[in-house]
Amino acid sequence: MGKGRPQAGPRGTRLVEPELRHRSGPAFPASVEKDPRHPVLWRHWRGTTGDAYSTRKKTKSREVRDPFGSGFEGLVPNLRRRYEEGTWLDQENLEPYRALRPCPTCSGERLKAQSRAVRVKGRTISEYVGLPISEAVRVFDTLELSDREGLIASRILREIRDRLHFLNDVGVGYLALGRSAATLSGGEGQRIRLATQIGSNLTGVLYVLDEPSIGLHQRDNRALLSTLARLRDLGNTVVVVEHDEETIRTADYVIDLGLGAGEHGGRVIFQGTPAELVKDGHGSLTGAYLRGERTILTPPSRRSATRGQLVIKGARENNLKDIDVTLPLGVLTTVTGVSGSGKSTLINDILYKALARLLYRAADEPGAHTSIDGMELVDKVIQIDQSPIGRTPRSNPSTYTGLFTFIRELFAMMPDAKARGFRPGRFSFNVKGGRCEACQGDGVIAIEMHFLPNVYVTCEQCKGRRYNRETLEIRYRGKSIADVLDLTVDQALPLLENFPPIANKLRTLQDVGLGYIELGQSATTLSGGEAQRVKLAKELSRRGTGRTLYILDEPTTGLHFEDTHKLLDVLNKLVDQGNTVVIIEHNLDVIKSADYVIDLGPEGGEGGGRIVATGTPEDVATSRESFTGHFLADILGAPAARAASATPVVRSLRRA
Repeated sequence: MGKGRPQAGPRGTRLVEPELRHRSGPAFPASVEKDPRHPVLWRHWRGTTGDAYSTRKKTKSREVRDPFGSGFEGLVPNLRRRYEEGTWLDQENLEPYRALRPCPTCSGERLKAQSRAVRVKGRTISEYVGLPISEAVRVFDTLELSDREGLIASRILREIRDRLHFLNDVGVGYLALGRSAATLSGGEGQRIRLATQIGSNLTGVLYVLDEPSIGLHQRDNRALLSTLARLRDLGNTVVVVEHDEETIRTADYVIDLGLGAGEHGGRVIFQGTPAELVKDGHGSLTGAYLRGERTILTPPSRRSATRGQLVIKGARENNLKDIDVTLPLGVLTTVTGVSGSGKSTLINDILYKALARLLYRAADEPGAHTSIDGMELVDKVIQIDQSPIGRTPRSNPSTYTGLFTFIRELFAMMPDAKARGFRPGRFSFNVKGGRCEACQGDGVIAIEMHFLPNVYVTCEQCKGRRYNRETLEIRYRGKSIADVLDLTVDQALPLLENFPPIANKLRTLQDVGLGYIELGQSATTLSGGEAQRVKLAKELSRRGTGRTLYILDEPTTGLHFEDTHKLLDVLNKLVDQGNTVVIIEHNLDVIKSADYVIDLGPEGGEGGGRIVATGTPEDVATSRESFTGHFLADILGAPAARAASATPVVRSLRRA
């Protein structure tokens, strides 16, 4: 990096802020200071021709050194150049400083004026593309053409209608046709690709889908299952990796792996029909839950709100219809509704961003709303999502949770380490000294692939152990620090249980169901559900204030029934400490375990954004307008009721 150039990230920000605070001083030429566009000019200012320049004040001349050196290109040109010329990692680091705004010429419609002027039945192409898919289905189905128009456009119109119906059938009817692909969730993108395959009418194809039910309400999930059955009936083979109970019951054949996860798994426990799995699962946990032998019990009572409430007034972002929403504090609340009903907009875009701005001075602008009452009752807000805990092999569960700090201190206490003068920093793979310099402590070497993500190969010098020979000679109970990082949580606990700071964090990881992961396992190999539970473990190991608001968006994605059970136990511990947990969720086991439910809808897109029902799960189950309530009514009570509720769908979709 050239001399005098501000660096990206917080350091660059700190370098620039003093000049912003004193921009009326001599840091810029007088002609720039007096210009009303001064802040904009400063951002793009290219500096002076030398290292110093003169400014005159009350007839006295003095020389001031340019703080950025000679020929500084300007902050915005500097960042733009580094973004355009940098690697994908540089671009990712600079991404927070970029924002998308509609083009002022076309107002985001992407077309020139002549193209925008063409209309079909009173609408431009941009207006058609801006319609939600469900609304577009209605518009094109009712589109009337004259005989001449029909002769020209009938075949095109038939293709448009077919494709719109395919998209609507796989549960993405709430999405606008012009929605950016970068904003789609993994489940949405997968279902759109599925709709494309349905339209191709191919036969003899093997389709592999990884949890296509992600983000789907139970009502939409049934439409998805019908679509998969249609693919099968065309003569194709459909393989679905899934935890959803209704999908398992609907399948023609089930393969169950286990028994546990990690080193405890990898074996075929059962293969056969769903009926055979329910009858005798050969020790399968999945079969035990389907039979009702194991179940997530409905709480005998619901917590009452004793710590006040948050009241969001006038929420009107995206499709929200200027609604007022009350969130009780000190309880477990689920926000439910069909896909696209406004759940994420209400909680993530309005509530979280407003609290983050108040508590942390975050820069993100909250969604449109009038006010939020009761924010003074919350002293911390934490959003726990399924994003990775790190994007490089250097990140792992032990570094993220803070466990690695105590492990390094433990090895620095060993007599051999003291004799050699090794301090805790010697056992870090992030700094020079004890790490392998060939791979700089990564254990792998990145091979940059143009236009593709990097490929990682094991370091030949350290064989993936990250440290040099001298560091690995220090041992605790016969194990080097690399050996400890290769242990699973369950294996490490007996070895390190005599050290309370380490043992407490290991037990917390066990509590969230991650006893099978390795302490040094690369963050890039963790699933979204595993990453989320690592974050939960980190929060559980901290001393809480009892006034923290936790926000989780579909935390059961990728979780088995047993994992969901463990997750609920963890979340209830947080609530029992006086905290508030708000979950956006479709999973009925989570919804029935909540103290309070807010159901939005009744439909997705423009048909949603309203409050359909609120109260305990029992209250919502009695609502005739709530689709969530309809499904809740089936499962509240005995486990047998759940099995009965899925039977009609199973009979209609399974091949005889």
